[in-house]
Amino acid sequence: MGFTWTDDIPIYRQLMGEIIGWILSGKIQDGDLLPSARKLAEQYDVNPLTAVKAYQELTSNNVLDKQRGIGIIVREGAAKMLRRSEKRKFINEEWPRIVERVKLMNIDPKLLLNDLED
Repeated sequence: MGFTWTDDIPIYRQLMGEIIGWILSGKIQDGDLLPSARKLAEQYDVNPLTAVKAYQELTSNNVLDKQRGIGIIVREGAAKMLRRSEKRKFINEEWPRIVERVKLMNIDPKLLLNDLED
């Protein structure tokens, strides 16, 4: 798969981030079936219990739904909910660091906005 794990965040959390990325990018949609925990573990070369933990966390956070006899699916409205929570997280946690860095580097904000419009 070519994925590189970092040491500062538990692997199951990084795997959760990957799954969230799939949902936010549209790679998987509401109602889509996800690979089994065993298959996910094989894809990412992790312990199957790590994949199970990632799925359990996302299920308890109302992102995924476990359906007996079917498997793990993306819960209806998950993308919308994730977009809202990720936006809030970005504004509250990441944006202040970016603003501080822009000020520190004395970068003209208009230059940054022009880059976004391209």
